[in-house]
Amino acid sequence: MTKALYIFCVLVFVGGLLYHFAPLKTFNFLIPKDAGSRLLAANIVYGPDPQQRLDIYEPTAKSGPMPVLVFVHGGSWQEGNKADYEFVGRAFAARGYLTLVMGYRTLPNNAYPDFVTDVALVTKWATLNALEYGGDGHNIFLVGHSAGAYNATLAVLDEHYLRDLDVPPSVIRAIATLAGPFDFLPLDSPTTIATFGHLKDLASTQPITFARADAPPFLLLHGTNDTTIYPKNSRSLRARLIEKGGHATAIEYTGVTHVGILLDISKPLRSNAPVLDDIDHFFKDILKQ
Repeated sequence: MTKALYIFCVLVFVGGLLYHFAPLKTFNFLIPKDAGSRLLAANIVYGPDPQQRLDIYEPTAKSGPMPVLVFVHGGSWQEGNKADYEFVGRAFAARGYLTLVMGYRTLPNNAYPDFVTDVALVTKWATLNALEYGGDGHNIFLVGHSAGAYNATLAVLDEHYLRDLDVPPSVIRAIATLAGPFDFLPLDSPTTIATFGHLKDLASTQPITFARADAPPFLLLHGTNDTTIYPKNSRSLRARLIEKGGHATAIEYTGVTHVGILLDISKPLRSNAPVLDDIDHFFKDILKQ
């Protein structure tokens, strides 16, 4: 990527923040997307709430049932639009995954644990419907950024979410998280207080509480310059999973920020940090097993 293009992408994003328009929406609209991928279906219903919709991206060249990848966006459990993550959906689709970019219920009209339950609901949907779209509902991978990483992680580690929907845990082969909050007690920010402050059993909201030996393998990615969700969250979950006998790998990208780790999946910024390559290699190695 040229220096000029890098500066352009940064200005688009920062300019959006300064002038109060949707910076991610603008970024997604302007940047080039991965060839060899396309939107297959939009606004597929997986639940009765208007936010319970998903978009499906596929590789343009495919053979046989594809592994399914579910992407869960961030947004402090309060915001986010799945349509703004086309660059993510197409990036993974170009690598051979049937990619589901999901929306989910958010505050203030909904409350914890609705956004966690929605990850389990999409997993259930994939086991029943992925084959119709060319996917293998028994080979599901989860990827989440920020609050989305939390949602995906808790939905898998706290076993009741999948069990309550009769989803076999074995269908989830692995999870990759980008800048996820996993160990954030005591609550010390307006976001976490608004989301979890009314609950009595705060330990039950922490993914590290449910680390276990038979959890799917985790790839925990974080930027060293993340001052929104500190890297200690990923370090803590990795340590707890290994302590319990589980499998977890952590990678920290020098100089990468909370938003940067997501934007570096995009085609123009990919050379900044190998986020896409690291996730793809991790998942493909598991498929080979």
